[in-house]
Amino acid sequence: MENTINVEKFKLPPVRIMLSVLVLLIIVLWMAFPSLFAPDALSLDIQNAKLPAGSAGHLLGTDALGRDVLKLLIAGTDSAMIGPLCIAAGSLIIGLVLGSTAGWFGGFWDKIVSAYADLTLSMPSMLLAIVAAAIIGGGYWVSVLVMIILYSPFDIRLVRSAVIQQKSKPYIESTKMLNLSTINILAKHIFPNIAMVILVNFFLNIAYGLMSMSSLSFLGLGVGPKEADWGRQLSDGRELLSQNPAMSLSAGIIIIVTAVSINLIGSYLLERGGFDDN
Repeated sequence: MENTINVEKFKLPPVRIMLSVLVLLIIVLWMAFPSLFAPDALSLDIQNAKLPAGSAGHLLGTDALGRDVLKLLIAGTDSAMIGPLCIAAGSLIIGLVLGSTAGWFGGFWDKIVSAYADLTLSMPSMLLAIVAAAIIGGGYWVSVLVMIILYSPFDIRLVRSAVIQQKSKPYIESTKMLNLSTINILAKHIFPNIAMVILVNFFLNIAYGLMSMSSLSFLGLGVGPKEADWGRQLSDGRELLSQNPAMSLSAGIIIIVTAVSINLIGSYLLERGGFDDN
């Protein structure tokens, strides 16, 4: 019948995806309104230091300086997520520029870009990030810059292979016959057809960036001492494992849950849109 509703069209996403979206919505709210959800998160209260989880007025206890652990967790969302977002965005921009031009023009330029990607991928990324951050002087944004450089080869390879695959198709040959410029062809015809692949990789890079930046902060190469950050909180909590293990556990759990949620949404987008030529 013509009026039959296509039930499949209105099928809800799996429960794991809805839960992942809920997690990310909470993360976004924490980033947007830290002062609302965690007022005075960095305020010291030495008299109430090292309280265990479940103490009056402190659901997850307090740290060595008397700061509320739950508030620290919420306040640390900014530094925990802004870096990975910048890493994913910066890597994507480099990948789009170098990958698309290498795939389109080929030749000597393609060899240079491919050599850069292969050389960078052959190095142990985390070890290189630690060494580079230590030599340059550490710091949050230095670590972000180093990770952008180290992540960019993945985007370069992905975009390059996608452009090479697309440029041999009939619709691209038609645009060449119309004498359209290279920028026009790439921006209006090729990029829209590889957008889903790029978007999925962007999500994955955010998740990997979160793990990388948290690891660097844990090692003291990210945010400064005693600042609100998930990786730093995980590190500082080691000193309180006997008094308040919730400090390290809560930071570790939120890092894992956020990274997994981002990965699940990326995988779901791949399943829904994926590499379908249409």
